[in-house]
Amino acid sequence: MNTTVGIMSMQRIYNYGSSLQAYGLRRLVESLDPGAKVSYLEYRPGPTLVPSAQPLSPAMRSMAKVREYGQTKAPLTDKLRFFRHKGRYGRRYLPMLGLDDAPAAHPLSLQLIGSDEVFNCVQDNTNVGYSRDLFGQPRQGHMLASYAASFGNTTLEKVRSAGIEDTLGEDLAAFDHLSVRDRNSSELVLALTGREPDIHVDPVLAYPFMNDEPRIPEQRQHHAPYLIVYGYSGRLSREENNDLRRYADAQGVQILSFGGVQECADRFIDCDPFELLAYFRDCVGVVTDTFHGTIFSVINQKPFCTIIRSSSGQGYGNEEKLGYLLDLLGLSERRLDVKGDLAETLAEPLDGSAVDLVLTKERLRSQRYLQRVLEAARRDGFVD
Repeated sequence: MNTTVGIMSMQRIYNYGSSLQAYGLRRLVESLDPGAKVSYLEYRPGPTLVPSAQPLSPAMRSMAKVREYGQTKAPLTDKLRFFRHKGRYGRRYLPMLGLDDAPAAHPLSLQLIGSDEVFNCVQDNTNVGYSRDLFGQPRQGHMLASYAASFGNTTLEKVRSAGIEDTLGEDLAAFDHLSVRDRNSSELVLALTGREPDIHVDPVLAYPFMNDEPRIPEQRQHHAPYLIVYGYSGRLSREENNDLRRYADAQGVQILSFGGVQECADRFIDCDPFELLAYFRDCVGVVTDTFHGTIFSVINQKPFCTIIRSSSGQGYGNEEKLGYLLDLLGLSERRLDVKGDLAETLAEPLDGSAVDLVLTKERLRSQRYLQRVLEAARRDGFVD
């Protein structure tokens, strides 16, 4: 008799972090319950609760993104390479996650929601919005659980301003098991339900990719020494781009950009998610302002600096999720706030042994939680 598990995640978002966290969670479940039938569930986007967000069709949103990326000061060849990367990402890379498999069978033993920003319900992304599917409504499994779910930069104040406090609290209270990814998300769940959820690391940290994943190429992907800049197009300021260019020139290394085009980069690289991890493995250092860019650096034990941006300023903030992550890993000295010495931070080697101690502990905690949830699903839920 097999447990049937449906994972509802951000698996169709076209970026490496979303892809690898969804794939990592699936591999974790399959490693803990080898007989389980694991597939992905799709969510339906909900209304956008941010007043400034414009309700755009998928085509209009794509055009807006093209205009936004086109304004980034970067070589035309890089921009064209980036547009091709985005245009064929789903066709080329999503099947690697198992998204071409048959849809989840019903009824499910377990509906598992997470990881990534599945709880980020007050945001301006009209491809997600406030989707109650991501809070288990309607329930699609006999048992409902989350793993390392994050509210992103949705705060209790934003939830109250949007008028969804009561409904959100009721939906969260219906979970049989609750796991979140960061302190902000934990505090939100506690405030809305009176329950203190478990906190677990993102699947890219929980699943030992660099040891266990056979799809990561063993050979070096780029022969010259290089620094990685990992972030969305246009997020780096002119000053940050200039600092990076000066640092790379002083070190005699190239700058390769991933995830987006950057003014400072020598070349934008289009590769699959597993090749990306090989690039991180062999680089000399990383500069990022993203959650998963930080994680890719950590699991490869590379010197890195993470640019922290406050959500109280202009644009998308990352303080809520990245501040907690760096504190948890004992790497708060790697954060670069509004002003900071990029060169000094990158020159400091990463203490891999200290990070390994934290990861060993957190991986064990994650495995125990998921094992407990899977055992309960086998015991009390439907089996095929």
